[in-house]
Amino acid sequence: MSSYYELVDANKAKSGMVIALFIAFITAATYLICYSLGFDFSAVGIALILSGVLSFISFYYSDQIILSISGAVLANKKEHFDFYTVAENLTRSAGIPMPKLYVLNDTAMNAFATGRDPQHAVICATTGILARLNRTELEGVVAHEISHIRNYDTRLMSIVTILVGLVTLLADILLRTRIRGKSDRDDGNLGAILMVAGLILALLSPIIAKLIQLAISRRREFLADATGASITKYPEGLASALEKLSKDKEPLEAANKATSHLYIVNPLKNHHDSLGWFAGLFNTHPPVAERIKALRS
Repeated sequence: MSSYYELVDANKAKSGMVIALFIAFITAATYLICYSLGFDFSAVGIALILSGVLSFISFYYSDQIILSISGAVLANKKEHFDFYTVAENLTRSAGIPMPKLYVLNDTAMNAFATGRDPQHAVICATTGILARLNRTELEGVVAHEISHIRNYDTRLMSIVTILVGLVTLLADILLRTRIRGKSDRDDGNLGAILMVAGLILALLSPIIAKLIQLAISRRREFLADATGASITKYPEGLASALEKLSKDKEPLEAANKATSHLYIVNPLKNHHDSLGWFAGLFNTHPPVAERIKALRS
């Protein structure tokens, strides 16, 4: 039986490996796409710099952007006593600053964390989850979100989202812009192979990048579950909460495909079990049953 600390270390190592492979993929895809389509590398650089600046602005103000989209309001200790005091106690145990707490007026059960670092973090919970979980279950959920903050998952997912956006933007520019051909160059068989590979990547790289983003998102959920259980010292609290969340079939109105990976469980409730493993590739979260099994093991 693995300890929580071993699970955390293993998940961190796997996540780091996936990030490294993601960066390598982006580098290779950029080179092959530009080579095959004869694109001017200086123009690619300008596009990447521009998109990088815009992405940095989005990253720096990610918490406020997401909260504005969701329509959440600040929580207060008097009205949301359990939510507030649970967060106070657990942040002390986790050794991080008290995050700002927000409440989203929706009967669907869900919660999420955002912010670029522990000093600028936010935890948001729906009125539905606050009303239907007992204090022990709420501790499990809040500890899970605190783990995302302490493990810098919120920053990691913002960076990955930026990388995905850059790949998608680059592929779109290269495919839509009228560029000079490579007929004036004779690179032999290798050049022909690279050209075909680049054209294929130009079409598939946004999809591949998105799949990598979702894989990282699913891995971080397991890590947050393990870390959260180590904070509360009671994994059954989160396991019980996840069971209740899995039975809630109401989609969260404020959520969308761009923000769904932030939530503790999939807020869109778009399950496609009949499609099997293929549909699973596009899931933002691992199956709840697997998460519960891991917590109880």
